[in-house]
Amino acid sequence: MYFLSGWPKRLLWPREAQAPPFRIQADPHRTLFAVLSPAELGIWYNRPSVLIVSYKESEKAVSQFGHYDQAEWRPDSTMIAISTVNGYILFFNLPSSGEKYLYEPVYPKGSPHMKGTPHYKEEQCAPLLNLEKKQVLDLQASITSLQSMLDDYLLVATADGLLHLIHWDGMTNGRKAINLCTVPFSVDLHSSRGSFLGFEDVHIKDMEYCATLDGFAVVFNDGRVGFITPMSSGFTAELHGVWAQDVLDGTCVAVNNKYRLMAFGCANGSVQVYTIDNASGAMQLSHKLELTPKQYPDVWNKTGAVKLIRWSPDNCVVMVTWECGGLSLWSVFGAQLICTLGGDFAHRSDGTKKDPLKISSMSWGSEGYHLWVIDANSFSNSVTESKCKNESQRCGILQFQFIKSALTVNPCISNQEQVLLQGEDRLYLNCGDAIQAQNPRSSSAHSEHKALRGQFSDGSVNSQGLSTLLGHRHWHVVQIQSTYLEINWPIRLSAIDKMGQNVAVVGKSGFAHYSLLSKKWKLFGNITQEQNMTVTGGLAWWNDFIVVACYNLSDCQEELRVYLRTANLDNAFAHITKVQAETLLLSVFRDIVILFRADCSICLYSIKRKSDGPNPTTSIQVLQEVSMSRYIPHPFLVVSVTLTSVRTETGISFKLPQQACEAESIMLNLAGQLIMVQRDRSGLQIREKESSPNQRKLLPFCTPVVLAQSVENVWTTCRSNKQKRHLLEALWLSCGGSGMKVWLPLFPRDHRKPHSFLSKRIMLPFHINIYPLAVLFEDALVLGAVNDTVPYDCLYTHSSTMDHLEFLFPFCIVERTSQIYLHHILRQLLVKNLGEQALLLANSCATLPYFPHVLELMLHEVLEEEATSRDPIPDPLLPTVAKFITEFPLFLQTVVHCARKTEYALWNYLFAAVGNPKDLFEECLMVQDLDTAASYLIILQNMEVPAVSRQHATLLFNTALEQGKWDLCRHMIRFLKAIGSGESETPPPTPTTQEPSSSGGFEFFRHRSISLSQSGDSLPPGKFNLQKTLSMPSGPSGKRWSKDSDCAENMYIDMMLWRHARHLLEEIRLKDLGCFAAQLGFELIGWLCKERTRAARVDDFVTALKKLHNDFLWPFPVIPVCSINSPLKNGKYRTVIGEQLLKSQSADSYLNMEVDTGVPNVSRSHSWLGSISSSQREMDAASSHGPHMQEAFLSPLLNKGDECSIGSATDLTETSSIVDGDWTMVDENFSTLSLTQSELEHISLELASKGPHKSQVQLRYLLHIFMEAGCLDWCIIIGLILRESSVISQVFSLMQSSEVDGEMLQNIKTGLQAVDRWASTDCPGYKPFLTVIKPQLQKLSEITEEQEQPEAFQPVALSRVAEQASPRVEDSRASASHSASPQSEAGSSPATRHEEDLLGLEEEEDPLQESGYDCTVS
Repeated sequence: MYFLSGWPKRLLWPREAQAPPFRIQADPHRTLFAVLSPAELGIWYNRPSVLIVSYKESEKAVSQFGHYDQAEWRPDSTMIAISTVNGYILFFNLPSSGEKYLYEPVYPKGSPHMKGTPHYKEEQCAPLLNLEKKQVLDLQASITSLQSMLDDYLLVATADGLLHLIHWDGMTNGRKAINLCTVPFSVDLHSSRGSFLGFEDVHIKDMEYCATLDGFAVVFNDGRVGFITPMSSGFTAELHGVWAQDVLDGTCVAVNNKYRLMAFGCANGSVQVYTIDNASGAMQLSHKLELTPKQYPDVWNKTGAVKLIRWSPDNCVVMVTWECGGLSLWSVFGAQLICTLGGDFAHRSDGTKKDPLKISSMSWGSEGYHLWVIDANSFSNSVTESKCKNESQRCGILQFQFIKSALTVNPCISNQEQVLLQGEDRLYLNCGDAIQAQNPRSSSAHSEHKALRGQFSDGSVNSQGLSTLLGHRHWHVVQIQSTYLEINWPIRLSAIDKMGQNVAVVGKSGFAHYSLLSKKWKLFGNITQEQNMTVTGGLAWWNDFIVVACYNLSDCQEELRVYLRTANLDNAFAHITKVQAETLLLSVFRDIVILFRADCSICLYSIKRKSDGPNPTTSIQVLQEVSMSRYIPHPFLVVSVTLTSVRTETGISFKLPQQACEAESIMLNLAGQLIMVQRDRSGLQIREKESSPNQRKLLPFCTPVVLAQSVENVWTTCRSNKQKRHLLEALWLSCGGSGMKVWLPLFPRDHRKPHSFLSKRIMLPFHINIYPLAVLFEDALVLGAVNDTVPYDCLYTHSSTMDHLEFLFPFCIVERTSQIYLHHILRQLLVKNLGEQALLLANSCATLPYFPHVLELMLHEVLEEEATSRDPIPDPLLPTVAKFITEFPLFLQTVVHCARKTEYALWNYLFAAVGNPKDLFEECLMVQDLDTAASYLIILQNMEVPAVSRQHATLLFNTALEQGKWDLCRHMIRFLKAIGSGESETPPPTPTTQEPSSSGGFEFFRHRSISLSQSGDSLPPGKFNLQKTLSMPSGPSGKRWSKDSDCAENMYIDMMLWRHARHLLEEIRLKDLGCFAAQLGFELIGWLCKERTRAARVDDFVTALKKLHNDFLWPFPVIPVCSINSPLKNGKYRTVIGEQLLKSQSADSYLNMEVDTGVPNVSRSHSWLGSISSSQREMDAASSHGPHMQEAFLSPLLNKGDECSIGSATDLTETSSIVDGDWTMVDENFSTLSLTQSELEHISLELASKGPHKSQVQLRYLLHIFMEAGCLDWCIIIGLILRESSVISQVFSLMQSSEVDGEMLQNIKTGLQAVDRWASTDCPGYKPFLTVIKPQLQKLSEITEEQEQPEAFQPVALSRVAEQASPRVEDSRASASHSASPQSEAGSSPATRHEEDLLGLEEEEDPLQESGYDCTVS
């Protein structure tokens, strides 16, 4: 509603002043401020805030009259009455000196200054005024209160118990004293006789006149409070008083004329707000304003008595201050907006407490943009003359600056979804993002918003997207055009259109509007037209038109004008309709304009667009007039008037779609009472006006009905949506301190006939934590704003700067905020046994992104209330809420998220209502929701014995392994270990994001798994140790294999991992096995060594081959047509080209894989990565760079003179830069090599028979693993798939050693024979390759026949054999191979092994992890 902005300003009191000021009083127009010091009266102007004139009392007069005490202005601001301590009233005249001004702005040359404009000077320059003491009146008793009345009287209360009525002009003649002892007081006005005060010393301490109640709110010196009113017209008539029975410690009073409220300050620090009951005339307590111990535990009862209460000029907020200091701002019905007794106002940055600001007097400025405050500290400090001189710099007036909601002054914008705040020179909008959305330059954003709304809209006017209205906490700030502001300050009203793209503002006269798309203001071209109109009843947008209710000063006529936004702002383009009486309020509903006029009548106009000329105009016709004078005591009391489609009668569920949006009823906010006047559908008779027989027949209105009390704002919408009827046909009310209310329609389900006993609507109250400024109807959200503070006192440490306002006060900013309210409504419906309605409403909102949060909030709030209640709850709501939530698929997540956000002590109560957590866990497993199951596991761990937790954890672990949820698997390993070792370790956090599926490739680069960490020096040459170092990824589960790895728990975990690995091998899921090993750090080589003759043995070569082709997306080979006579068949070119091509591909795949895994390219210990990356960049460059690259990389190879080494599997670094397709540079002598078409076809066919890069890298990795583990049958199968004879020959050479198991040899032999048979019948593409390896197969069969007693396979022997076999392998490779092979033999130097490692092993850990792993092997 109102929000503090920035730092307060300080207006300095003149240096020559004898004493600082202690009281400030604004005139009725709030343009002049009377400031009193003990012997001086100063008059200040509001804009600019300067002292105009001051009057100093002579010492002789001061000794006679005493010091000044209080001040009161005459209603026309021409006189001031000052009361003094000795009982005198001094009357001062304030004659204006015509055209003379104190200040005049100076403009630079060439600037468009405003000297020629009418009314310019009086707006912009402070007028020159004189102060003359006109008369002195002695009342012979000390004066306690002064009060000006409307009919030129001044009412004065004195300490001798008298009330004096004094005329401003003829004072002596007009004096009339009333003795309070003669005024009867009773509980209400209907009592036949009241009791009299009856005490000698009773007098009025404070009083204020309330024009709309026609009486005085009074506080007596003994603390009692009451209301005095004349029994007939005129104050001279007999007076009668009414007591407020409960208040005995009143200190001060302030009245609110618009809402007919009297706020009485009490000695205990609270403010009691009373109203007068219309029927009986008794004083009724409306609400209290008091600090709560919950919000202010330190100060809530230490504030002292209430010192001052001041209502804002628009009567929407009230400012309260206490004897001990501090300011607090409240909305009219008690919602607290600001309090300076807490937060950064009360504490410095270092945590020490500040002294609260003590206030001796305060007054609101024009339109409530400023609060003028006199600091009591300066007055009390400057007692001595010497101090005064030092303090004069400091003492003065503080001006607090405010921003307020446009709803306070222009309630017609309450049917929109934007928040609009207005400051004195700027506007704050929450729809700044919509501007980009509508901007043609960023159409993508716009389409996003449209898409978001498309699924909900019903062809009606779309509201803005959620992301637009909730995007961030910053405002879109629009500076008001300075030319308009200079003449027409202050801004009185503002309005925004439905789409949030145009705003209009109204100042003292005329108006201006601004487009957020073009970022331009439009002002009246003719300044006389602007100055001739004063907007009286507000303004509103209707499509592209601005509808204004104004008073034409030149014609002295009330008018309703409609201006086109796109045309120039000129009366020539306006449609003007004359109106009979002054318009107080204006509102627009669809194509109807509703006016509320000063004669208490409501007039409905239809508005239609006419586009006949170049500029479209509108036509306006009167539809209906309704007189409300019987129900409205004073037109000023009507806060807002709006048309709605809300109705109460039985037809609600059966009304036609077009009827749903018709103007059905008028909502009037009459001083906080919401009154509904709906159309009378009871009779068929329709009254028509003879004047317009062709007019649409409109039904008359019924008698008004009061819907609610204490209403500050009303929101309703004219949109319709079949899916969300509950929310769009509801009425939303803001009720100050008692929160919000919604008047919700109840619909029968499936169009069944409604129950006769079921009411058609229900009023549901609910509390929210923010002050509501707008309602998003479909999105079930309330938008608001909140004050935030930023302290800067740490910048001011020097003692001389301690007086700075920046040190004393924090900087205030206003932030956007929002709150969900749906859970409150659902809960209220469940409390009232309207579960069916709650379900209908919830289902309509189930698509909202925060709907899961809504269910969780509802469950959490009910649980907290009921489980922590001290008294037994007769009818608990939790079982009902639990049953309600089970209707939604999110039930399991909702329960577990709620449980994990509440303390353990409440879990038993929760699960008694929602079900056993074991059952819920099993349900999660059934629906495959593993992440939620993991959360239930944490609950089970706390609520059940460890055995149960382990049992469920094992279930979940196995399921996660099966589904490849590696992140969850790592958490589960840690969890199981924590249970086993009895650690009080925190349970694993529920993984919120599911790790992307690894089926595309082993995530080598994300987590290191197998680290071959022996250095080349640590082992004797020729020995290859298979005892690997196991290392976990150093993430959350990095400590799995710790020093207590022999414990039973680790064994238990290992058993499960082994079982899963065996399961994968049995099902021939090598790809999943690779992912599993890489992700979980499973020691695959060691395990395979043990399982070589069991799980790792291949039973059916053909099935395994087919399965691998399928898993790795590897194409089956086909026989090329030209393969028989290809010149490249056996030549050296074939070796070179084929192998170099493949290597360039595999290097490419390596890099692609790195990109795919999404790991940042961090610096690594391996030198090869740099060269690959650089070569990759070169490969991406234009192909003309090919020769340079090849020259650089190929020359060392050619110098060796060993062409076979070109085909070595370890030479990736040297050959990876060969560009695919540059065939000409591969010849030894760099001479050109011409290829025929058939040769090119052959090469392309070879390329086509390869699988994806990623699969190639994965297969080589697996080959490397199986080779090291001695699973030679799997090596053969991978060699067959890759069609690399070098692999096969290497395996055969290994098998020729006597250590290899004879059974394995036999298995490989039979397996290859089966493949041969299969190839002959089903896959002839394999035949050429099988023919190439046939000689070795024959050698193998000879060995198997010779071998009698095979020995067990030993890792050390294997490596020795590999070492011996390596020359033979290289020989065979030169003749038979056509592509690179990832051999796992031990090379002669560590560097060779090191490069080879690159084929199968993953990249280094992310530097963010705990440690890297070195990847060198001997």
